[in-house]
Amino acid sequence: MTRYAVDFADVRAAAARIAALAHRTPIATCATLNESAGCVLFFKCEHLQRVGAFKFRGAANAVMRLSEHDASRGVLTHSSGNHAQALALAARLRRIPAHIVMPSTAPAVKRRAVAGYGARIIDCAPTLAAREATAARIGAETGATLLHPYNHRDVIAGQGTTALELLDQATDLDAIVAPVGGGGLLAGICIAAKALRPAIRIVAAEPSGADDAARSLAAGRLIPQTAPQSIADGLLTSLGELTWPIIRDHVERVITVSDSEIVTAMRLAWERAKLLIEPSAAVAVAAVLSEAFRSLNGVNRVGVVLSGGNVDLDHLPW
Repeated sequence: MTRYAVDFADVRAAAARIAALAHRTPIATCATLNESAGCVLFFKCEHLQRVGAFKFRGAANAVMRLSEHDASRGVLTHSSGNHAQALALAARLRRIPAHIVMPSTAPAVKRRAVAGYGARIIDCAPTLAAREATAARIGAETGATLLHPYNHRDVIAGQGTTALELLDQATDLDAIVAPVGGGGLLAGICIAAKALRPAIRIVAAEPSGADDAARSLAAGRLIPQTAPQSIADGLLTSLGELTWPIIRDHVERVITVSDSEIVTAMRLAWERAKLLIEPSAAVAVAAVLSEAFRSLNGVNRVGVVLSGGNVDLDHLPW
């Protein structure tokens, strides 16, 4: 049996650890989107989570699990937005410093939120190399604990609590669809969902302009992300060495969607379902509305994870 960085006991422990901190987000449905998808969709509204994204689950679990000694020196991460906000809030709740390395291209709405939670923002160039180098420098200066946005066992375990709730709220699901960037959410869902319902099918949704997960799954090996281009700014990172094995073994298929499909899905969610999601969350909606998803047999009841709702209202994609 393959051993992963995270197991079901870790997800259960995370659920108990963050129960008093994270919201139990609701399930939404929409007859119009059901008709378009050809199946019954149950939307897990993580855009209504604290900080407006599922990321708070993983950040809260990781921060609250730190020893008093480590916590006293603060926490550190690099993030384009949602994990940055999540870590900033989790650190504030524990009353410890947070140092957030953010690329210069990070959406203004997310940057304002990070500052609002009291974190220190350190700017860097919009490349993974620059993010990692800057984070390493800040870590050396402060002694803060680096909590990676997705390639961290406590973060993955925290994200897995999304599936615990979803499967409790929506029974008899045939499949779960979730967006994939670095893979923390998807990997956590795989661990939790497969433990509770081994036969459930896990489908990933990914922008076609940032399709490293699709290419990796097709090749059977981890292929790094290179020069990603998509309006789904939260999904531009590469899979991690901890998330990839879980995804490789448990995800049935990765469905890629274009930016135009993402915009259409986002607008449909806003107009017809009144679900104010961001482009990264709309990737999952676009996937379930695609012909590729319709081609899957025996999928009638589907959980769709809406990962976030932090939209820059001054720069809507339409």
